Amino acid sequence: MSQMIASGTLTTTITNGIATLTFGHPASNSFPKVLLQQLTNAIQEVSTNDAVQVVVLQSEGTGVFCAGASFDELLAVNTEAEGTTFFSGFAHLINAMRTCPKVIVGRIHGKAIGGGVGIAAACDYTLATRQASIKLSELAIGIGPFVIEPAVSRKIGKMAMSQMTLTAQEWKSAEWAQQQGLYAAIFDTIPELDQVVYQMATQLAGYNPQALLEIKKVFWEGTDHWAALLLERAAISGQLVLSDFTKNALLQFKK
Repeated sequence: MSQMIASGTLTTTITNGIATLTFGHPASNSFPKVLLQQLTNAIQEVSTNDAVQVVVLQSEGTGVFCAGASFDELLAVNTEAEGTTFFSGFAHLINAMRTCPKVIVGRIHGKAIGGGVGIAAACDYTLATRQASIKLSELAIGIGPFVIEPAVSRKIGKMAMSQMTLTAQEWKSAEWAQQQGLYAAIFDTIPELDQVVYQMATQLAGYNPQALLEIKKVFWEGTDHWAALLLERAAISGQLVLSDFTKNALLQFKK
């Protein structure tokens, strides 16, 4: 099933128990609000589909995996309510991934920025290429990685998260990301990545579904409070995005 939307694309395919969700956007696979909602809905749909044993999450193309939030939509925010609503999209997506009873395998073929790092961190098992360097650039535009912080800190630890946050202009290599635990393995080429993603997903799809469900619960123990926490964090970002600092910084980034 492929769904074309004005602000990007989302495709869902289900084969042999594997649901592959592929999102795309012309602006480096960034996320406008509607695409965030569409991906959240897709994850919720496969969560209740008995034909699905495992989920593969990926993006289109061979360039950037995900550039995070849409700068155009951030610039269009005029009120705290609008800002909170926008960042709540990332909160709902991460929570949908967290509560999805299926194991989610992340295929990270290129660079991940901001919210893209959060999505990679919210996957249960993440594979990447050596081109998949990461950056949390939020402080550089006057906000912060508030919504995604719990997911990123859970995966790589608070200190590594702090380092990334405070060096907002600095790329961390895929090798660094693997050392910190974000990536389970990295590969030289996309075809190599695809081969291992397929093998991993196929293997998982052959396991006992009930065992996968129960182990997924174990993976995410202690995160039930995220349902409220991530929305509280979205409100912080929704307020900060209105600042003159952020508006000016976003305009500079777009030039």
